[in-house]
Amino acid sequence: MITGELKNKIDKIWDDMYSYGIANPLTVIEQLTYLFFIRSLDEVETANERQDSLLGIKTDRIFPENKQHLRWSKFKDRKAEEIFQLLRDEVFPFIKKLQNGKKSSYARYMRDANFLLPNALITEKVVTAIDDLPLQDRDLKGDIYEYMISKLQTAGRIGQFRTPRHIIKMMVRLIDPKPEDTIADPACGTGGFLVLAGQYVKDNNKDELLTNRKFAQHFASTMFTGYDTDQTMLRISAMNMILHGMDNARIEYNDSLSKNNTDTEKYSVILANPPFKGSLDHDAVSPTLTTVVNTKKTELLFLALFLRMLEPGGRCACIVPDGVLFGNSKAHIAIRKELIENHKLIAVISMPSGVFKPYAGVSTAVLVFTKTGTGGTDNVWFYDMKSDGFSLDDKRIDLGTGGDIEDIVARYKSLTTNPEMEATRARTEQSFLVPKQEIVDNGYDLSINRYKQNGYVEEYYDHPSVSIERFKELEEEILAGIAELEAMFE
Repeated sequence: MITGELKNKIDKIWDDMYSYGIANPLTVIEQLTYLFFIRSLDEVETANERQDSLLGIKTDRIFPENKQHLRWSKFKDRKAEEIFQLLRDEVFPFIKKLQNGKKSSYARYMRDANFLLPNALITEKVVTAIDDLPLQDRDLKGDIYEYMISKLQTAGRIGQFRTPRHIIKMMVRLIDPKPEDTIADPACGTGGFLVLAGQYVKDNNKDELLTNRKFAQHFASTMFTGYDTDQTMLRISAMNMILHGMDNARIEYNDSLSKNNTDTEKYSVILANPPFKGSLDHDAVSPTLTTVVNTKKTELLFLALFLRMLEPGGRCACIVPDGVLFGNSKAHIAIRKELIENHKLIAVISMPSGVFKPYAGVSTAVLVFTKTGTGGTDNVWFYDMKSDGFSLDDKRIDLGTGGDIEDIVARYKSLTTNPEMEATRARTEQSFLVPKQEIVDNGYDLSINRYKQNGYVEEYYDHPSVSIERFKELEEEILAGIAELEAMFE
């Protein structure tokens, strides 16, 4: 849990870097990521030394004998100018060259590391501040990094924006990942979906992960895959995974929609908020996607991609712009038809437009579906989210209510545990079921307003003559009051 004191320390680092001219939040995060990594290398080395001492052996070292001065513990207390020069001229070139052994899981994300702190004074301030953070506690270390990521206030270049943590948590709870699952996010950004999915698995399967070596190894190495085309995001995502105990997660540069991505029926779970904005070069898109939905629109192509990447029986929760639900182009209708007719579309959760502020005001929805290849959609569950627990303006203040999220999760789970609970709900309520045939008859339209009924309460008003009599009585009272006041001053 991040306390107010810890938040203040992190905010101070952020403010100091800003005051020295590092204004781009992504650059701040990137530089802090490198320094976290450098400190973690020293901590790993120290742990290795302790283990070797206990066992009476000597394993390969991260830092050779002639590089011991590059360890965090060796330079952090030096003079400002020495720290600055050492980081710039020796430490950063060193971490870029790390390739093999135990350190490879860290080092492969740091090959393009560039030291951008402008002078010795800010370098010393940041190093001292990071040294004061309690990074020995892995859970707390992950929370600290997540808090840093939450401070990103830029929207990205291709329609990317950070998905709120509580929305991710909701989606993870809906999917309910298990230790045996393989989880992917083909547009991973900062790795939020993968990290919180991993946290969910740990929290709900503690004993199994401790006692079952196979599951523990799977969790640390093969369970998570994330792709992105932004190298900065990849480094942030990789460090985010490392700090949350998923040291060897597969975080790679890959244009997920291109021909280079050949993943097919490989994952049991996909959690994602893919880019919505813009169109792609049609020729660069994998033909396996365009045969399903012939379009340049990324939001439609990603849905086709999810279906391809999922193994039979695999499940997906993803965020889509509202246009996907009701767009009347051939491509829009085709992807909705594919989900409903050839797979099992389970839920459409309509979210208010302010959920992604201050990044964007776009209206979105969460789709939940299972890949079957043989159909299976009987009814689709709709939920009209009115509140996510935060104000829907740019400030996004926590209202302390939790919004509709707990109700969404509970009612979604009741679809399997207590089907009658939702089957009997009227279309005037926040959630209800719609038969597949009705959706087909409406051109596969999935917008909630197509099916939701507004409830009207009949109001009764007095006859105008009654109101007129009341006005007369009121007028008489006013005139009497005025006369009384006049008498007081005579």
